Amino acid sequence: MSNPIPNNKPFEKGQSGNPNGRPRKYVTLLVDQGYKRSEINDTIQNMMAMTVDELKQVWDNPKATILEKTIASAMRKSIEKGTLYSLETLLSRVYGMPKQEVESIVHIEQPLFNDDL
Repeated sequence: MSNPIPNNKPFEKGQSGNPNGRPRKYVTLLVDQGYKRSEINDTIQNMMAMTVDELKQVWDNPKATILEKTIASAMRKSIEKGTLYSLETLLSRVYGMPKQEVESIVHIEQPLFNDDL
């Protein structure tokens, strides 16, 4: 089988394709810096109620905590990109995932072979 991509070489045996691993999530990084999960959730809740101008003030404030700047940055990116992904992640972090309903249809058919033989 030929390599369609130039300079594409397989990894050597024992060599990782991703030596640094998956990047850590914000909450894990913040917990490592000494924040409690309850502090993170309370800050997210408070900042979700802020106006865009208030978020900008938090971002521009040199005395704001890393937690506040991180949350403000995530919210700002969501607003700039016009996507709800970061906001949805923050909301589900504080309030949990909304209840989801799943509709399933199960068809039970007769077995092909009879076990009584």
